[in-house]
Amino acid sequence: MYSKEERIRFSEVGPDGRLTLPALVNYFQDCSTFHSEDVGVGLPYLSQRNCAWLMSFWQVSVDSYPRLGETVQVETRPYAFEHFFGRRNFAMRDAQGRILAKADSLWLYYNAVKGRPERPPREMVEAYQLDEPLEMDYAGSRKIPLPEQMEERPPFLVRRTDLDTNRHVNNGQYVRMAADFFTEERVREFRMEYRQAAHLGDRVYPRVGIRDGWEIVALCGAEGQPYAVAAARGAWQPPEGE
Repeated sequence: MYSKEERIRFSEVGPDGRLTLPALVNYFQDCSTFHSEDVGVGLPYLSQRNCAWLMSFWQVSVDSYPRLGETVQVETRPYAFEHFFGRRNFAMRDAQGRILAKADSLWLYYNAVKGRPERPPREMVEAYQLDEPLEMDYAGSRKIPLPEQMEERPPFLVRRTDLDTNRHVNNGQYVRMAADFFTEERVREFRMEYRQAAHLGDRVYPRVGIRDGWEIVALCGAEGQPYAVAAARGAWQPPEGE
């Protein structure tokens, strides 16, 4: 397991002074990035091989959103490599060690020169010390089915600030885009499936609907094929007296 102590920043909270969902996902993503850097298989290692880890699926469960200024511990634990895929858990804990949020994620190892996924090198796999997976209610499938009826929302352009080092929209930016269309600002359960990369200047066409109690947001391209699909359910409320 790899962990980092963090403090919730003003730039990461919403109007209620608590961490936002996109900022929570960014904490998890950054923790995995620092883990890779610290064990020697980070961006320089990947760039030399023209490879990258691409996000395939997020599953996030939230018990509480921490407040501005709170000290938290963010941890990640790789727990499986399967063919082209790597699996990671994440958790955010408060100062007393209680879990505030936890997540599961699926990543695809991709060779940009060959234009296809491949198995990660053995030395990379060995650099990560695998842990037991966290106890959580795991999603049975990473596929998020779309509702039969969906409403269109106004399209918008991919901005330069949405991009990451792979020159396409960063995983966390899709979360930010989708979260704008959820009915609830604070959700208890969140999932996101990544289907294709969006690039600078692409136009994103949001579509929203309900399926099996989940709010679904599809972030689509001009031809209607989703770049990413998000799902959320459950409204989180702070405990009485807070």
